[in-house]
Amino acid sequence: MTITKDGWGRLAVLSAEAYERLRRRDRRVLRAGDLTDEEVALIATAEVPPEHAHLDDEIKDWRR
Repeated sequence: MTITKDGWGRLAVLSAEAYERLRRRDRRVLRAGDLTDEEVALIATAEVPPEHAHLDDEIKDWRR
């Protein structure tokens, strides 16, 4: 349910279960300099699983 003010959404009321699910999706943010050499190597060699290859179309214009 959304609570509005002057026709604009201001607050959302959701179940505790939905709130907890959203909280679990929070991400940890790091500076690149905080990564270990091992983590950098893992990122450098990471590959997209074949079932997600179609997502390359989403970023095709971003490639150099």
